[in-house]
Amino acid sequence: METIGIPRSVINEIIDHAKAGYPDEVCGIVAGKEFSSAHLYNMTNTENSRVSYFMDPGEQFQVMKDIRERKEKMLAIYHSHPDSVAFPSAKDVRLAYYPDSLYIIVSLAGDIPVLKAFSINEGEIVEISVKPL
Repeated sequence: METIGIPRSVINEIIDHAKAGYPDEVCGIVAGKEFSSAHLYNMTNTENSRVSYFMDPGEQFQVMKDIRERKEKMLAIYHSHPDSVAFPSAKDVRLAYYPDSLYIIVSLAGDIPVLKAFSINEGEIVEISVKPL
């Protein structure tokens, strides 16, 4: 299994965002030149839903513009599963439009949050091991 290193601070920010948005799903973008120097853009979930998310298109446009201006790239899209496992749903897979980015899901279903990363390309899901840095 492939492994990526993600700064513990970024992992904690994702988990904190998920907890703050509970019981609804939250979403965001991880950007940077590489994961070791990554940072987050917390996005608005326009669906206000416990089981689905959709990023605000205006925010997403501004974030993508900022990423380009900073000469960075979108490394991952993250979202939470407040009451289910950290695995892509059928809708997550259907809407995975960025095969070069990872998809990070944090589950709050148990006592301890679980964060997992996936590569999703043309419906194929491959889990990527996350190593906190």
